[in-house]
Amino acid sequence: MAVKKFVVGCFDDEAVLFPAVKKVRSAGYKIHDVYTPFPVHGLDHAMGLRETSLHTAGFIYGITGTTTALSFMSWVFTTDWPMNIGGKPHFPLPAFIPITFELTVLFSAVGMVLTFCYLCQLAPFVKKHVFHPRQSDDLFVMAIELTDKTRPEEVKAFLDSVGAKEIHEQTVEAGWWLGRFDKEDKLFSQPVQPLNA
Repeated sequence: MAVKKFVVGCFDDEAVLFPAVKKVRSAGYKIHDVYTPFPVHGLDHAMGLRETSLHTAGFIYGITGTTTALSFMSWVFTTDWPMNIGGKPHFPLPAFIPITFELTVLFSAVGMVLTFCYLCQLAPFVKKHVFHPRQSDDLFVMAIELTDKTRPEEVKAFLDSVGAKEIHEQTVEAGWWLGRFDKEDKLFSQPVQPLNA
């Protein structure tokens, strides 16, 4: 797992956060993520995130369900166990519609949920670093990844100029790992030290 350095800025108002995100991107800093206690409309566009492809995945899963249902029922009624039921043909397509519809919805729904959980790294056993304990409560937290070209002092001064209330530097594992939140990580746990305190 890669260990990276971040400068974390905390904002107490979305009206301050929104223009700050645009200014940080314009300045060329790499925003790792922005954590908010509630959805902020337009924040994904301000961060430069592309539109999700989850609907495309849902369409592919749905087509897979449709193909699976029609293929299996066709094989059963025409090859594996052909039966003459009241003179009906071996491939009664109208009779296949309800099961085909249900399997299409099932594949699409389950596939999109699993894809969403995979892309967002959500699972009961997955642990990700929490940059600030109040990031899902009442603070708006912006994590900026430090690269070889950025200096922490410059980033801290820039965040202070765009209205951040708390600014601190953290060294954390950037990805996800197996673990539990009730056990503290001694290697990467650092106390939060506000710049303006």
